[in-house]
Amino acid sequence: MSIGEIVSLLRGGVLEVIVIAAPLLVTALAVGLIVAILQAATSIQEQTLTFVPKVIAILAVLVFLGGWMFTRLGEYTIQLFQMIPDMAGIPRR
Repeated sequence: MSIGEIVSLLRGGVLEVIVIAAPLLVTALAVGLIVAILQAATSIQEQTLTFVPKVIAILAVLVFLGGWMFTRLGEYTIQLFQMIPDMAGIPRR
């Protein structure tokens, strides 16, 4: 296995992590921004006020997109396992 193939494999793994984690991170960012704006507008500086809405929003995203995330991760894992014989130099039948 060459260095180029290893770099390509690592790049694919990082891309999968980014694609799978992006909906959760964007949701947490958006909810945090909205709550921060509301806190600034109302002068309420309660720290737990930002935590609870983020957790609820992230759980909602997991409910709606969890199946897609699991399927995508499973397909990538299967693809990696199918590449093992090529990496070890074992000829395919």
